[in-house]
Amino acid sequence: MNRRILLADADAFFVSVARLVDPDGAGKEPFLIVGGTPDGRGVVTSASYETRAFGVCSAMPTARALRLCPQAKVVPVARNACVKKSKQILSVLREYTPVVEPASIDEFYLDMTGTERLYAGEKLRGTAARIRRHVLDETGLSVSIGGGPSKVIAKMAAKYAKPRPGRAATGVYIVPPGKEEVFLRRLSLADIPMVGPKFQARLAEHGLAQVVDVLPIPMERLCELFGPRTGTWLFHRVRGEDTGDVSTGYKRKSLGHEETFARDIEADAELDRQLVRLAVRVAGDLRLKDLAGRTITVKLKDFDFTVRSASQTLTRPICTDRIILRTARKLLGQLRFKRRVKARLLGVTLSHIVPRGTPQMDLFASEASGEGIETHRDVALARSVDHISSRFGRKSIVRGVQVRSQRQPSN
Repeated sequence: MNRRILLADADAFFVSVARLVDPDGAGKEPFLIVGGTPDGRGVVTSASYETRAFGVCSAMPTARALRLCPQAKVVPVARNACVKKSKQILSVLREYTPVVEPASIDEFYLDMTGTERLYAGEKLRGTAARIRRHVLDETGLSVSIGGGPSKVIAKMAAKYAKPRPGRAATGVYIVPPGKEEVFLRRLSLADIPMVGPKFQARLAEHGLAQVVDVLPIPMERLCELFGPRTGTWLFHRVRGEDTGDVSTGYKRKSLGHEETFARDIEADAELDRQLVRLAVRVAGDLRLKDLAGRTITVKLKDFDFTVRSASQTLTRPICTDRIILRTARKLLGQLRFKRRVKARLLGVTLSHIVPRGTPQMDLFASEASGEGIETHRDVALARSVDHISSRFGRKSIVRGVQVRSQRQPSN
């Protein structure tokens, strides 16, 4: 049986949500940047298609984006609204198949294999078009849908489905079984997911830029050029071969928060106060989602946009403030020791995420344990803090250093 895989990709998701949230402001701005601040701090999360025509793209410093498109309006990411809209899209998609995999906040794989009889023999293109209309009616958001016999083909097809200025597209693009190579032959290697700039440069060293450049090369030769693992992967990818299943068991890989400061910070004490706030927020979010993590990462972006990070993996998953903060402070100290300059951005992330409650916590460890192990006291304190926060809000209980940071020094 041929697999029937779809990828529903929300069009300009963060921009579209920003316009829905503020129809009289962002909703009326053709040139819109989401992410960062109007004074140029931060980075671009997304930009309207009109703004992208000026060369603005995601992850670009907002200051540079405004130089490219000075007339653009900058708005923050509407995080809560984005999460809500993502859940609404997911709910609609599950009406068509129970096998839906959220690949990200705005991308969703659907396995439609075996649903032919359910939809009376309707072609996959027709079902995808109905799904697209249904999502728009229920959420106010447009999605582009690509389809084919594999996840990788569906993802690339979704790119061709997107209606954009200067491109005639319907919002649905399906690659029929057996036509994968015909579809792929017109693509560049950069169009293949996970072929990033560094790999593109390696490929270019051997005169490889288009899919058609790689197709005639035997797997053995690709393995000689790029190593066994990468060579084998590339051989199958340029043919659209991907056996990965659509999985309903979405697993979060990391959880974190970062902030671009209104002004660059140089003082260690002020950076520490910001670190405390971020670490406590990450710990609270982990517990709220019943998760725990083993690897703590601190990220710094210096005044000159140099990005640095340091990580430590603990022996057991944790989700309470004390160990996360203690480890994060050590990592920040390492980064500052290597380069003590003004900081533009600070972030704290937990990865190697597992469901909370797995029997991996040593509740009998001592408070002075250096192994990053949570204690009875850690868990009891976290439970009390979460109870107060749930009743009175997160700002109702904070660490003393956070309170002190809000007080102005007396003259």
